[in-house]
Parts: sequence; C-alpha cells; structure tokens
Amino acid sequence: MAAPVVHAPCGPVVGIERPGSLAFLGIPYAAAPVGRLRFQAPEPPAPWREPRDATRFGATPQRRSPWAVSTIPEPSIPGEETLNLNVFTPDRSASLPVLVYIHGGGYIAGSHVGAWFDGATYNRDGVVVVTVSYRLGFDGFGWVTDAPANRGLRDLVCALEWVRNNIAAFGGDPSRVTISGQSAGGGAVLSLLAMPSARGLFRGAIAHSPLIGLATRAQHAATGRALASAAGVQPTIAGWSSRTEDEVLDAQFAFLAALDAAGPFIADLASAATAPCDVVRPLGPALDDATLAVVPHAAWARGFADDVALLIGATRDEFVRPDADLDAGQVRRLLDPIDLEPLLRTYLEQCIDAGDPDPLGRLATAVLFRRPVLETAQARTLGGARTWLYDFAHPSAVTGLAGHCLDLPFTWDALGAEGATTVLGDAPPQALADAMHGAWVAFVSDGDPGWPATGTRVQGRVFGGDGEALDDVRGLVRPTPSA
Repeated sequence: MAAPVVHAPCGPVVGIERPGSLAFLGIPYAAAPVGRLRFQAPEPPAPWREPRDATRFGATPQRRSPWAVSTIPEPSIPGEETLNLNVFTPDRSASLPVLVYIHGGGYIAGSHVGAWFDGATYNRDGVVVVTVSYRLGFDGFGWVTDAPANRGLRDLVCALEWVRNNIAAFGGDPSRVTISGQSAGGGAVLSLLAMPSARGLFRGAIAHSPLIGLATRAQHAATGRALASAAGVQPTIAGWSSRTEDEVLDAQFAFLAALDAAGPFIADLASAATAPCDVVRPLGPALDDATLAVVPHAAWARGFADDVALLIGATRDEFVRPDADLDAGQVRRLLDPIDLEPLLRTYLEQCIDAGDPDPLGRLATAVLFRRPVLETAQARTLGGARTWLYDFAHPSAVTGLAGHCLDLPFTWDALGAEGATTVLGDAPPQALADAMHGAWVAFVSDGDPGWPATGTRVQGRVFGGDGEALDDVRGLVRPTPSA
C-alpha cells in the first residue's frame, strides 16, 4: 500500500496510514528557532518542493522535564526544528471541523507528542486534529531587553496561521477551527482568546484547567533581570546567546527551584496577591503592547472575541495531594508571610474545619483553577459571549481524587493509552469517556456541547462524582477588572 501524500501549500508531505486515520507528523510551521532566530518572533519556514517525510514525530521544545514523574507520558525528542505540528485526519478530500491542541506543562515543560493526544479517536468522529509545539521556559517566555515578549504565544499564532493556510489540503475546514489546551495550554488558549493577532484564526476554544495569569511589564522585567543575574549574563540576546542550551535550562530550573523552596504552592499563592489576573508564572505570558496589551478579563468584559464560543472547566481536586503531610498549624505558618485576601484566609479555615486532608492543596486548587474558571465565565458573560462550564468530578481509583490532568483521557477517549490506567486505575468507566468525548466532538463540530451555556447564574455540567459543585468557590470570585 502506497504511503499517503498530501500536496499542501507548505509543500508535499508523506504520512502514515492507520485504520480510519492518516497521520502526518513533525511538519514544521516555523523555521528552526536557533542562531539569529533563537530569541526572535517565529518566521515561516521556506516552502519545499520534494515530498517531505512526515512519518515520525519532530523535535520537541521540551529538552528535559524538571519533574522526575509526570502524569502524562510526554517524551522529549532532540533536534533543532522544534516548531512543528502533527496532523491526524480521516479523509483528505473532506472539509471537516478542526481541533488544534496545545499541551500543558507550566509553560516550562510538556510535549505535543504524548500518547494521550493521538487524533485517531477524533478522526473516528469526523474531526481533524492538529497538535502543536511552542517554545517553552526562558526561550519562549523569558524577558530579554532586545527580544520580543511572549515568543511562545507568537509561535502558537504562527501555528494557527499555518492551519488556516494549509489544513484544507488535509481535509480540514479552516473556517471551523477550535483551539484547545490543558493547564498551561489552557492558559495559552485564553491568552490567544484575548490577542488581536489571533483574531479570525479560530471560532471555538476549549480550556481544560487553565493556568491563567499574566505578569505585568514590571514583573516580567524584574524576573528577567533576576534570572540573568543568577546566570551571570547580561539580560540581552548577546548575553543569553553566550550560554549553551543546557546552561540556560540549568539556570531556569535552579531559579524556579529557589522560588519553590518556601513550600508547596507558596510562590503561586504569593503571586496571586499581586497579579492583575490570577497567578503569575515566572516564565509564562506577560502583558505586552505588541501581543497582550490589556488583561484578558477586561477585554472580554468589553466584548472582545464575543463571537468565539468557549468551553471551560476544571477538575474537582486539581492540586489536592493524596499524601499531604502538613497539619493545620504548619499550613498556617507557611501562609503567614503572604498577604492573602481575607476571603481566601476564610476559605482555608473552612477547609481545615471540614477536615480536608490537604487544605493547602485545596486552597491552591481554588486560587489557581476553580475561581479563575468562574471569573472567566463572568467576564465573558458581561461581554455577551457564549461560555459553557464543566466540572470533572470523577475520582481516580488510584488516589480517590479528581486530580489535575485526569479529565484528558476521557475527553480524548484514550482510556487505553500509555499511562492512563496508571493514574486512573485498571477499569476507568468507558461510559464517562463516551459522554465527555461526545460532548467535546459536538462542541468542535457545532459549537454547543449539549447543555445550557452559563449566564448570570452559574450553571454547567458535572461529569462523574456525586453532585453539583460548579459554584463551590463562587464566594471567592472577584469583580471583573475594567481595564
């Protein structure tokens, strides 16, 4: 059987035929970000004329993970052409809706080639899937005096432009694109939803447990100067270019480890006290005149992107730890140095009084994920946009918790993928996967997952668990910023 070939505007590519699905892997959407392009905005690659081998995954921006164990199997692949994407399609001659997926990893790790993100299950239901890479860590988001900010987000805009220009050749409809992401990828989705340069590149958006937060310009510069000082370089392209890739990774991971030394979640909770929009990541998106000039919540409240449908939610227990070993006194002492909002202090005490086994993780879950989800819905409701809420409450048979990332095997209908049963248990419910995957397919295809959109009253759908909890942090929701 001849290998499938697609003649796209970017150039011809040779893929892999699988049952009901064709895969085209490692297609570059931008030139390799090395040499003079390392700290610059992405540039389109030169078109090619000879058929290009797209039968193997391309290089990943993740060179090594900072975590010994990660929930999702996400390999690192060496190579210079790290800005690439994978296309999975059931039919090259069709005009099908398109799902573009952005991986998570705290903006410093993660990979677009994970086994959980094979597009075959969506292909089965008439959806073309694209999984994309973007520059991570300092290369993608670090402040450099003479370099453009938010390089990782600019990469994603470049990838979406590639989709607009090329996806029809793979059987996708460029006018029916939905972007989706989880954790940092979900935060990137919401950033794109507020970026003028991304307007018109997608009609729908899905944010799984989005890690929302933008550094101010001053915060971004202060972090960049501190990291450069720790690395012993000037905060310029020339300064950072004098360090090898491994040296830059060593510097960024040492810097982040020092921030985390105060205790679990303390740096994140401390940043929440000063962030213009939830929790600032030291190496993550920042306010920037050329890409994100205003806080997204303020833009949405004024009606920006009100024509884009959004499906957004979080897991019930996100960062609650099954093996937390801090007693109430230790938790209070850890939080004493932080100027935490009185409402959050009260919420913490309520968790302690209720006997929550991990009140600090419960507070982090509320501040990093569940409250921001409701605040996003609130802002978009003010701007007249359509937003659907979901709450993933199915407890893992391994931990007894509906933790971070555990909704993904259900929405991708990937319960048999590598590593899924390790975190879900040996018999995760297929009926729940059928329900969630079906809702996601409906949203990507028709812009409606099958339950009422939220409004002035919080409403949505709970998947799994034992009852309604969509508004469990509603009392913590802050007024939408006006600017």
